[in-house]
Amino acid sequence: MQFVNTWRAVAAATGRADRGAAEDGVRLAYRAAGLAEPERVIWADSPKAAVEVVEKLTGAGRPVREEVRTRPWAEERRRLYDELGPAGWSALWSATGAQLWETTAALAERIRTGVVAELAARPEDESSIRLVLLDAVLGQHDAAWLAAFDGRGDRLTGLAEVARNAGWWWPYEHAVVIVERPEALHRDEAGRLDRGDGPALAYPDGFALYAWRGMPVPAEFLDGLASLTPDRIRAEENAELRRVMLEYYGYDRYLAESGAEPVHRDETGILWRIAMAGDEDVVMVEVVNSTPEPDGTHRTYWLRVPPRTRTAKEGVAWTFGLDGEAYAPVRQT
Repeated sequence: MQFVNTWRAVAAATGRADRGAAEDGVRLAYRAAGLAEPERVIWADSPKAAVEVVEKLTGAGRPVREEVRTRPWAEERRRLYDELGPAGWSALWSATGAQLWETTAALAERIRTGVVAELAARPEDESSIRLVLLDAVLGQHDAAWLAAFDGRGDRLTGLAEVARNAGWWWPYEHAVVIVERPEALHRDEAGRLDRGDGPALAYPDGFALYAWRGMPVPAEFLDGLASLTPDRIRAEENAELRRVMLEYYGYDRYLAESGAEPVHRDETGILWRIAMAGDEDVVMVEVVNSTPEPDGTHRTYWLRVPPRTRTAKEGVAWTFGLDGEAYAPVRQT
């Protein structure tokens, strides 16, 4: 777990890179691969800027990602697999890299998508940009698999040093392009990009990704969230953006201010339904906690339930993985 927490922090690190340490790591990785150290080191302020630099590089030679990153990783994985056996390797990965894989892989893919969106002026430009992105070593965003090898040999020390101190990098025979780390990263409890008042991920040169609970949104969309009204929410034609508006505004507030009427009441709570043009209905159960707060009040909760729900009891039962007939609590808490 120590390695996992350390590499989780690496994957989420923001702020200026330690350029000296990162460049030392690059040189070590080249030597470990049996290559001459690169003659030139070029720094870029974002993956987008790095792609633009790479596209204009001259005299850099061929890409050496295979020798520097792919082959050493594969050989070390084979060594540990043979040493630990299938069950041992699976247990090691489950305890280390698997803990970080989903969030770091998703973040890397979001960055790739953002770079392509900003640089591909025409659809036919996308493939060439993606090819450049495939030559990148992901630095800090390779944290998941580096966590699995930490403390188990020094073959990957150079790669690990770059990851601890910088972002993505592009290795070529005679030159390397290295990216600064992000200057800001905001995520929700599930590890998804999430911010309602600015970029969820931002690099020093202004390249940024905007998201609300993992869903990409336009920058200008966030500017209007503070002034939302029920009418503005209803008028939004994009169903996904309308869902973001509802989450930001608050389902309970929307129900109260839009004059919505409950569709069902019973001993478990009140069922509310919000009809959404071009999208499935939003259905909520309003329940009151039977256990009083320290000040003696009883807190109200809003539970999102499937659109097919017809009664409050059915909705509450669904949150417990039961059907309405099976739900019969002995004591509410």
